[in-house]
Amino acid sequence: MRIDKWLWYARVTKSRSLAQKLATTGHVRINRDKISFASKTVRIGDVLTIALERRVLVLKIAGLGSRRGPFEEARKLYEDLSPPLPPKKELPPPAPGQREAGAGRPTKRDRRKMDAFRSES
Repeated sequence: MRIDKWLWYARVTKSRSLAQKLATTGHVRINRDKISFASKTVRIGDVLTIALERRVLVLKIAGLGSRRGPFEEARKLYEDLSPPLPPKKELPPPAPGQREAGAGRPTKRDRRKMDAFRSES
């Protein structure tokens, strides 16, 4: 089976054209060999290393599949050998006068409180 078709069947990518692009840009390795075209064939037992945006997937092919089915069906096509994600670091609480990340712009009232806090020190 073609690598792009398998990536699509296994729900690694959202569309087959994205799977083709992933394969042709060199982000996929089959048994540690980098591939440069989407028509490379894969077999049961091959190990794929896929470099995605924020993580690296290591998948061992357990089945080829015959269609793009639901997630439960797609999950049976591979065995996940990926390394575990590193634990997220907890950020210390924000210092006085600072907002938490993503809290948005301060309101006029917040700015007045910050100015009052700064003038006290």
